[in-house]
Amino acid sequence: MKRVIHSGRASLVTLIAALALTACGQEQPQEQQSQQQETPPHPVEVTEIARQDIPLDKSYPSLLRSDSEVTLVARVNGFLEERHFEPGQMVEQGDQLYTIEPDLYQATVNQREADLQSARAELARAQRDAQRFEQMLSQNSVSRQQYDQALADQRVAQANVAQAEAALTSANLDLGYSNVTAPVSGMISLSQINVGNLVNSRTELATITPLDPLEVRFQLPQRDAFELRRQLGNEGDASQITARLRVPGVDGSEGSELEGRLDFLGSRVDTGTSTVQASATFANPDGEVLPGQFVRVRIEGLKRFDVLAVPEIAVTQGLMGPQVYVLDDENKARERTVQLGEVAGPWQIIRGGLEPGDRVVVGDPAGLEAGVLIDPQPFEGNASDVVEEAEQEQAQEEAQAAEAMQEAGGAQPAEGEEGAQ
Repeated sequence: MKRVIHSGRASLVTLIAALALTACGQEQPQEQQSQQQETPPHPVEVTEIARQDIPLDKSYPSLLRSDSEVTLVARVNGFLEERHFEPGQMVEQGDQLYTIEPDLYQATVNQREADLQSARAELARAQRDAQRFEQMLSQNSVSRQQYDQALADQRVAQANVAQAEAALTSANLDLGYSNVTAPVSGMISLSQINVGNLVNSRTELATITPLDPLEVRFQLPQRDAFELRRQLGNEGDASQITARLRVPGVDGSEGSELEGRLDFLGSRVDTGTSTVQASATFANPDGEVLPGQFVRVRIEGLKRFDVLAVPEIAVTQGLMGPQVYVLDDENKARERTVQLGEVAGPWQIIRGGLEPGDRVVVGDPAGLEAGVLIDPQPFEGNASDVVEEAEQEQAQEEAQAAEAMQEAGGAQPAEGEEGAQ
């Protein structure tokens, strides 16, 4: 943006001057040139630079996902008898979705219940025998060995009851699995298996995708993650950080924006990518966006602490690289080469070349040269206003240049007229 404004402005001035000379066919008198050299001080905004905290405006690419998405898988074998939903509809947790031969598993339950009753009857008999043998042993009517055998039969009967109870529990589970219900609420997909097909205990049936809320996982550069942890402090509660989700429109429009909260910030750096994993959750009650979309996540409140920065418009390109204009004791502009850091909105962070206390020209430096006398104007601290004002001035000059070109084109004689003369 800096180069476009500055270089474009210089070329526009040159073009206007050339057109004026062509239309008039005259040269400026040397008296006027000498008057132009004695120009008054150039009014421009100046500030004494100091360290400050600069908010960043950064976004990170990511992929939308539903944290609670569930793939339905059959837990029993059998023929698929019924489907109780229409593909694409919203289902609620607990809704019945599929029926897989429940009669077969109900019969198994009935059999296991009968086995349990038989085992309990055998246990009751074994307990009575054990009690009777115990009384007879006290009267020396039976041997110790016969009594021990009665106790062993009682314990075997108790084990048979426990085994029958476990078999009944397993049969009831299979009966429950024969009626597939929704474990979560959400939108259900197309059915993977048609009614009448044989399924086994690993057959995928359908997928349920909750649309509210949605989760976004993304990677933060390690410096951004470090500054964010510094901002969060010792408690490290990431939920206080606001995240905004920008979803592009299908037709190239801006699309929609959702507001959410950062709910996770990783505690280690990925050695392969030098990034830290983070995730944010966004409410999506109307289902405006869908999982699987590529989006950009913007974190609000992310800052760079204790840095030197100038409005981006104040940085120009010199022979030695990026430079700004600083004022000396006589209020004359001097070029100063700087090392650039990140761009934070309308601000340009300076990594080297400036020191706190330097008076820097933060207004539009177009037309400035080393040694030009400056009339310092106060800077309000709003870099956005400075950039916007420079852009408006550029637009005005472009309009004036277009008008000058039209006037110069109309003043030149046509080729036919030259030949007639």
